[in-house]
Amino acid sequence: MSIQTARLSDPAVRAFVTAVNAHDEGAFRSLLTPDATMADDGSDRDLVQWIEREILSSHGHMDVTKESDGGRALIADYSNDTWGEMRTKWSFTVEDDGRISRFETGQA
Repeated sequence: MSIQTARLSDPAVRAFVTAVNAHDEGAFRSLLTPDATMADDGSDRDLVQWIEREILSSHGHMDVTKESDGGRALIADYSNDTWGEMRTKWSFTVEDDGRISRFETGQA
């Protein structure tokens, strides 16, 4: 069963999921530190290319089913036009200013 996005515990992660599901590139980018990094399935990726390919142009969508670590770790059913739907895990590093400096995702 999905957790309503508005009920996610961490404000930065909640805003991240909201931006992903709205395909809102401006909102998404405003959540990240200028030097933000990410990894997919254990490999560091080019953040800008990955966001474009896996979220924006392919209509990515997250349905969060579980959260832990104060809301900074998620299990979500993720879907996009490229890969279809898959169970994924997400973890986030959030800085004191509330922006995300790193996120990691992969199949759960």
